[in-house]
Amino acid sequence: MKLTDQQWRERLSDEQYRVTRLKGTEAPYTGTLLHHQASGTYVCCCCHQPLFLSSDKFDSGCGWPAFSASLPGQVKYLKDLSHGMVRIEILCSHCDAHLGHVFNDGPAPTGQRYCVNSVSMVFSEQQLASIIEQTQVSPE
Repeated sequence: MKLTDQQWRERLSDEQYRVTRLKGTEAPYTGTLLHHQASGTYVCCCCHQPLFLSSDKFDSGCGWPAFSASLPGQVKYLKDLSHGMVRIEILCSHCDAHLGHVFNDGPAPTGQRYCVNSVSMVFSEQQLASIIEQTQVSPE
């Protein structure tokens, strides 16, 4: 999904734009989805691509929503050397929105902790199959 900078600014809130397009970070313990516990799917705030399932969400104590796995093929990984650290950045594979970072200190069986900015996601109570069905483009 390719939009101009101006189109992203018009589509997103200032905070969504700062985090997803400029690789920002929301303040820890402030995100609206940090303690969210309903069943459903977390989707990208920019393009609504499904990213994470509520069944993979856990309380890591890190100050941001954490997941033990992402949906296959929905997240892209990039080496991040910013701020004097070596980390793996996670991005939406469809629109390149910055989501957060993934670490190798999560729970079994994956051992992964996807640390995600709340503002980069939208929660949907719909289950994954329903979301995929609605976002598929029908042939014309």
